Amino acid sequence: MHPEFSSSFRVRSYELDGLGHLNHAVFLNWYEQARFDALEGAGFPPGELAREGWGVHVVRIEVEYRRECRLGDELEVQTRVDEFRNSSMTIRQVMRRGAGAEAGDGGEGGGGGGAGDTREPGELVSEAKVVAVWVGPDGRPMRIPASVREALSEPRTPRRP
Repeated sequence: MHPEFSSSFRVRSYELDGLGHLNHAVFLNWYEQARFDALEGAGFPPGELAREGWGVHVVRIEVEYRRECRLGDELEVQTRVDEFRNSSMTIRQVMRRGAGAEAGDGGEGGGGGGAGDTREPGELVSEAKVVAVWVGPDGRPMRIPASVREALSEPRTPRRP
């Protein structure tokens, strides 16, 4: 069992598309931030990565969008590593409505959702499968350091970065 890290986000007005939904590209931004939060929560903040000369490069991402998100929605992203290979890792990320969700509430000025829009806390809104490659100081893929594997593999109480 791998540890799971949690990050929270709130939909802001400038993140909406022309129909008042959270723009699909913003999901990618939030998933990226949540991955950095997970690394930091595991003891590898950006400064540490930079000092070591390490990089984590996304080489593949698959996102499934399940429910709309609107202005003011509070969302939680859970992030965990599902698999390690030599230089790559597969990361699973799940986005759910936070505790602030209210049935039928579209948030401030967001309007209500359409038919079937339950907007329940804990409701799955999106999930992502990410393949990332660990890169060394020379810019080439490297074996994922043992300390990183251990920190992202040990069962522990989830930390909020």
